Amino acid sequence: MQPRLRKLACSTAVAVAFVCGAGVAQAQSTAPQTPPPPVEVRTGQDLDKIFKEAEEINLFAQASQERIDSTASETQRLLRDFQAVLREIESLKAYNAQQRRVVRDQESQISELQQSIDEVVSIRREITPLMLRMIDRLGEFVSLDVPFLKEQRAMRIENLREFMDMSNISPSEKFRLVLEAYQIENEFGRTIESYRGSLEIDGQERQVDFLRIGRVVLAYQTIDGQFQGRWNQDSKSWEALGADYSGSIDAAMRFAKKQAAPQMYLLPVSGPEQSKEAK
Repeated sequence: MQPRLRKLACSTAVAVAFVCGAGVAQAQSTAPQTPPPPVEVRTGQDLDKIFKEAEEINLFAQASQERIDSTASETQRLLRDFQAVLREIESLKAYNAQQRRVVRDQESQISELQQSIDEVVSIRREITPLMLRMIDRLGEFVSLDVPFLKEQRAMRIENLREFMDMSNISPSEKFRLVLEAYQIENEFGRTIESYRGSLEIDGQERQVDFLRIGRVVLAYQTIDGQFQGRWNQDSKSWEALGADYSGSIDAAMRFAKKQAAPQMYLLPVSGPEQSKEAK
């Protein structure tokens, strides 16, 4: 492009010289002077060529300016992207720092959970023998207790023994069933109920209504009301009661069935015993 510029400059100088030379020649024509030296004359084609080259230079300069503007715009865009990336990096650094703290806390919790799992395994090994002992103690208690609902209570304990050998029942569920059995037995000590059953009286099997008041009184009365009696916990046997207790037993049964209001009942009970620990 530099040769073009030099050529354009030379052509422009020649054109200016041509114009100046024409003026000087006109001035000199009025006065007698020595003839001027010959001047190179440019034709119209030469001038068109010069103008065309000048126009090409202008177009080239315009294209160069557009490329400069485009480069500057792209540079600004890249700068903005770079600044956005820097801001994102700072945000990610803060987020990663916070996540590292979360990970440390999770690792601490995992360690605690693993310790708890290890303890659970140890407890599970110990809880099974404990439940077996609890079932044995409950069976002994039922066998020595006042003999009410004997079949039902014995069946509950037998079911507990079977549950302990079942693999589809979790240890926690087994323990819940054992505690439930203890709770049921505990409830018997502070409730009153009446239920029908059979009892051998004077060598004959009879249908009777049983009356249980906690574990203090267990009495019976035949369906026809002719015979009544109570369980003597001291002698571990049934003993007959006189007809004077018939009304009290009947009234207590009706209250247990929610057929009458509570009142004072005169019934024989065994006296309290001193525990072995208190002796």
